[in-house]
Amino acid sequence: MSSFFTLPSTFSKFQFYPLPFSSSSCSRLPCRGGSNVQHVENHDLHFVLHDALDASGIDTTHAREARQGFCSQIKRLTDIEKETSICINRHVDLGRTALYIAAEDDSLVSHSSVPLPVDAFVGRLDDLSMDYCPHYNPRCDSSPEKFLESIERFLYVHKGFRRTSANLLEPQALYLHSVLTHRSGSPAMLSLIYSEILKMLRLWGLLYFDAEIYFPHDALNVPKGYHKMKSKESDQAHIMTSGNLLVEILNNLKHAFWPFHHDHTKTLFLRAAHAANCVDRSDFVGESGSQIASAKAAQHRLDRGVWTTVRFGDMRRSLSACERLILLTNNANELRDYSVLLYHCGLYKESLQYLTKYQELKNSSIQVMKLSDSKRSMEEDAAVDKLLTRLSLIQLEHGWSRPSVARNFLGNNSDPW
Repeated sequence: MSSFFTLPSTFSKFQFYPLPFSSSSCSRLPCRGGSNVQHVENHDLHFVLHDALDASGIDTTHAREARQGFCSQIKRLTDIEKETSICINRHVDLGRTALYIAAEDDSLVSHSSVPLPVDAFVGRLDDLSMDYCPHYNPRCDSSPEKFLESIERFLYVHKGFRRTSANLLEPQALYLHSVLTHRSGSPAMLSLIYSEILKMLRLWGLLYFDAEIYFPHDALNVPKGYHKMKSKESDQAHIMTSGNLLVEILNNLKHAFWPFHHDHTKTLFLRAAHAANCVDRSDFVGESGSQIASAKAAQHRLDRGVWTTVRFGDMRRSLSACERLILLTNNANELRDYSVLLYHCGLYKESLQYLTKYQELKNSSIQVMKLSDSKRSMEEDAAVDKLLTRLSLIQLEHGWSRPSVARNFLGNNSDPW
């Protein structure tokens, strides 16, 4: 096994070595499943978040253990499991996996001396299914439709679970332990909770028909169940699979904590590339004063390493979401997005490594090449080329141990949930 990178800037005096629960060990997991992008090989890639935090004096023991738990679950996510509905998934414990995601991020931002009690929240999720039993009336809930109505009445009325009324920047809506506590969550979290109830009822022999959950793609509705035998063809687009659910959870976190929120018409990568001046600024002449001010404010906070509100993002949690998405998916774009965040952290060597890997995969992917004629793709390609050129120049001019700008976004800054 090759040694870890020596990080530049404030981390240059630290040499990193493998730890028992190193995030880099997870990066060698094979990523499988259906994807529209070339397969991502992770054996030669090493993640840097946990090591960088350790170098800045932050203990990442609990974060590493949570990441290892996440890896242990997704190793069971075969091609078939990824395409299996969350209502009948058997091999991957989706609830526990979501709690491992929450446990890692909780450790990253709270620096607590005790880990998030994953087992306790798994027990709370099981208790929720147990609580439904007194509300089940075989005579009144004999038909599949009545049976599902009684579950939804229990979940959304008696227990008071609701879809969050605010946007997805609310951390409480994105983490399972918070949703179980505050009973307000994203559609992905509500779908997960609903599916756990259905799986438990099937285990007890109470669910006697093939039930499915309708995942809403609008901004208002909550997940609801339906009898699959009576489903319409249009319902297929609303079936949530195990693989897609985990990607949805991580993408929600990635979007919520992405440090650049100044232009929601652009992709996450283009927003970060814009902040790094890697895009044609003539394309932004129509920006409003508030958008420009927001971009400047976000960059100012990034330069100072200040994280006091999720409105301006959180580099730690966006990096952790990117790392887990690389482990979980075959989407090479995750390498590109991870790379641009590393660039903003001053980790130029690692940034170039991931961006180069992205370019190799992109150039060998027929599917991506077919999409390259779109305006957005061409803009992203141009930004990637500029970033590659800049990283190469930094390597030639300064060497990796002396970045031109020293930034530390990963210091000891605790944020309230």
